Amino acid sequence: MAPKLEILDVTKDYVGNTGDTVRALESVSVSVNAGEFVSLLGPSGCGKSALLSLIAGFEKASSGVIRLDGQIVEGPGPERGLVFQDYALFPWKTLIENEMYGPLKRGWPKSRCKEVALRYINLVGLSGFEHHYPHQLSGGMRQRCALARSVANDPQVILMDEPLAAIDALTTKHSAGRNPAGL
Repeated sequence: MAPKLEILDVTKDYVGNTGDTVRALESVSVSVNAGEFVSLLGPSGCGKSALLSLIAGFEKASSGVIRLDGQIVEGPGPERGLVFQDYALFPWKTLIENEMYGPLKRGWPKSRCKEVALRYINLVGLSGFEHHYPHQLSGGMRQRCALARSVANDPQVILMDEPLAAIDALTTKHSAGRNPAGL
């Protein structure tokens, strides 16, 4: 059986303002099967975020190839959800509008989008804040919104770049007790 995600000999170089090249990744190869949970561990600056950005399709590898279900990743797509370190919420949209964005872009009926958004808002403990804007929420609340937004879009693969950094220990413990996903 073919892996769900294949990263084959991927290298990523960044060119700085002065023309110098910084190699973020070199010859990385990883295969991930459907249903597997994989964590990338390493010090700051070792290329974890760069690899996630390549898998998400936001950047191109300098060399090598990334495949999802045998198809080469050539750009962003709804089958891959990325939870960023910095929330990446639309500041001009309310919490529910942020949650509905992906499903609406996928062409789902608005009623279904709202139903899904409300389900995930409730799941992460943000009921009552649906009509608040990101600046009206704490950092932990914004991060929970970002987590829920990624899951609400029903991706095949969820990529998380330090997704729990802004969530306090009490919220993490409380939420983990309510659902198996730990959201």
